[in-house]
Amino acid sequence: MSVRNAIQVEHLPKHIAIIMDGNGRWAKEKGQDRLFGHLHGVESVRDIVEGAAELGIEYLTLYAFSTENWDRPEEEVAGLMELLVDTIRKEVPTLNKNKIRLHVIGDASMLPANAKKELAEAINETKDNQGLNLVMALSYSSRWEIVNAVKSIASAVEEGRLESKNITQDTFQQYLTTASFPDPELMIRTSGEYRISNFLLYQLAYAELYFTSTLWPDFRKENLYEAIVDFQQRERRFGKTGDQLKK
Repeated sequence: MSVRNAIQVEHLPKHIAIIMDGNGRWAKEKGQDRLFGHLHGVESVRDIVEGAAELGIEYLTLYAFSTENWDRPEEEVAGLMELLVDTIRKEVPTLNKNKIRLHVIGDASMLPANAKKELAEAINETKDNQGLNLVMALSYSSRWEIVNAVKSIASAVEEGRLESKNITQDTFQQYLTTASFPDPELMIRTSGEYRISNFLLYQLAYAELYFTSTLWPDFRKENLYEAIVDFQQRERRFGKTGDQLKK
């Protein structure tokens, strides 16, 4: 029996974020190069996006490429960018068929011209879709995002568009790349690593964290369902006591 049957559909997390880790190790175990792992990782992306859409999840953010990943071997980075462009081009019809809207967060200026072009076209072609919001974090890091937000706020104060005394948490969130999205309620990381790796540091303040030893190319819908069931069994207190929540 599928774990899906144990999911309480009325208590789904509105936003799930995933650190897709383990492609390289998966490939190494099979005696292949790292790009082989990334290629098979795309299959997991398809399966998880489909699974999230079928459940009715509203937002799914995937950590696809960090700013630190630019420091990887040149051959691997070039291969990843080529894979990115090819995947986007092929997946747009499927996104539209399933009413999935694509968003991208990160420092797009660092992406190759062909990748920026394909992304811009995909975002435009899916902008009217009303189903799952698929957010791809590309050339993204949370520290980069936070520093940019601070710079923008400082400029607004200098130009008289904002008074420092009026800056609140809500103000700060409006300057983040995720300003249009709710904060994730559940963050999943694959491959057995127990860290957040510069991913949505501000937004994950009250998210439930779920770590699995499954390597990303092996992560499928059943694994997603298990993470959601685990999430639904937790008591989310947001700084309050359990007794307060029962009142």
